[in-house]
Amino acid sequence: MKVIYTDQSYDSLKDLTVFLLEEQGWSLEKFLAFRAKLLDKADSLETTYNHYQQEDYLEHLGKDHKRAIEGHVKIIYRVEKEYIYITDFFDTRQDPSKMKG
Repeated sequence: MKVIYTDQSYDSLKDLTVFLLEEQGWSLEKFLAFRAKLLDKADSLETTYNHYQQEDYLEHLGKDHKRAIEGHVKIIYRVEKEYIYITDFFDTRQDPSKMKG
């Protein structure tokens, strides 16, 4: 299995960066440490993708999205053939209706 980050996941990671640094006032050091853990967890999906639950809020898309959680962030992904597509990094403090698949 190979992890692929979609353009949408990069956009959501950028939005998360702005939110944590500017709106939540995180220090750069704290943010960089958290981002490293987040990306390590996402990369680990190559071997652990079957360990996580379905993402109920994206069930209507019919693509069997799953979620792995790191801190307060859901890593949203779907598996297609030999690829794991990371589609979103979603801060769980938001309204779930804002989630993208």
